Amino acid sequence: MRRYLRVVVLCLACGFCSLLYAFSQLAVSLEEGAGGGGGKPQAAAASWLGGGGRGAARGAGSAGPAGPAAHPGRSDRCKDFSLCYWNPYWMLPSDVCGMNCFWEAAFRYSVKAQPVERMHLAVVACGERLQETVTMLKSALIFSIKPLQVHIFAEDQLHDSFKGILDSWSFLQTFNYSLYPITFPSENAVEWKKLFKPCASQRLFLPLILKDVDSLLYVDTDILFLRPIDDIWSLLKKFNSTQIAAMAPEHEEPRIGWYNRFARHPYYGKTGVNSGVMLMNMTRMRRKYFKNDMTAVRLRWGDILMPLLKKYKLNITWGDQDLLNIIFFHNPESLFVFPCQWNYRPDHCIYGSNCREAEEEGIFILHGNRGVYHDDKQPAFRAVYEALRNCSFEDDNIRSLLKPLELELQKTVHTYCGKSYKIFIKQLAKSIQDRYTRPPKER
Repeated sequence: MRRYLRVVVLCLACGFCSLLYAFSQLAVSLEEGAGGGGGKPQAAAASWLGGGGRGAARGAGSAGPAGPAAHPGRSDRCKDFSLCYWNPYWMLPSDVCGMNCFWEAAFRYSVKAQPVERMHLAVVACGERLQETVTMLKSALIFSIKPLQVHIFAEDQLHDSFKGILDSWSFLQTFNYSLYPITFPSENAVEWKKLFKPCASQRLFLPLILKDVDSLLYVDTDILFLRPIDDIWSLLKKFNSTQIAAMAPEHEEPRIGWYNRFARHPYYGKTGVNSGVMLMNMTRMRRKYFKNDMTAVRLRWGDILMPLLKKYKLNITWGDQDLLNIIFFHNPESLFVFPCQWNYRPDHCIYGSNCREAEEEGIFILHGNRGVYHDDKQPAFRAVYEALRNCSFEDDNIRSLLKPLELELQKTVHTYCGKSYKIFIKQLAKSIQDRYTRPPKER
């Protein structure tokens, strides 16, 4: 009796193995008949790979059982990662490794492939702002981690120069850019273009132009990133359900504030906000209906701008920034205010240091407004700008950036800003160190 049981068990085992082999051959024949075609499977990345165990991946040059060596005349039958549907084995897509998927389905193991988040950065450049813009972009790319899409709005005569420089950065695999002409509503284009500085008010129309972009970081051309742009991008997750944008206060010290002493229009908070660094959830901006002092009816973003300009154009000094202050005065619940270290300007040190967060953690984003990168009024700001302007993307060049910069900053201690020179390099030193502790693929 025992002998018969052993024979039955052996026969069942052989039958099962034969069934596996038959399914395998059927899958191979279906794949060959399909000619390797097939669309992109909406599948999950799996990790049970033959001979490699969990988490092993095979590249295009594999010579394993399912690789090119096993199937001459057919290149790369398997994907970089074996993929698997929850379909019957004989219905698997043609470009999927059949045997691996059979076992993966048996073990019910799958990991959903997640798309990599892409950050969006916008800048507006007119006149003599080419080199300043390029230096800003360089500072953003040196330390960024996630892929970065840059939207550059520039006068037509600057487009070729931007293309020539940025195309030479094609080796940066996580960087893409788009160039746009300066665009204003046709009926008031001249008035908008001349508001405050040439083209500066372009930022007001970004939610209406970049309709497919959900969130965006806008910066002036005179911005320098001293830590990864990823960090300010992460502030989007801190927005509550009513907040649509984030900016820093115009001043920390009311005694030297401009808005609270001179403004002839409403402004946000105690000292107003500065729009040189503006983080936006543009989907929310496009959907929101804004309270205002022109009508009892709430207006959408595209409908409120021109009426505001008409009402306040004789009372505003700083152009589009003043209009933003007026909007958020009436809608304070919609603004997220981040600390001054994210938008550090000469006002924070010109009469003595008044940005407590920068003193504690260093400057995160440097804003050289009033042309301080190009004159001798604030040599500490100029020293940082020139160091990054002359820096290249080569690792050795970035590593050696810090020491010469510190020596230059020590020459500026005769100025109020120079006396606090260590806050200019505190975060920069950490960013450089962090860059080289990351895996090479993330640099």
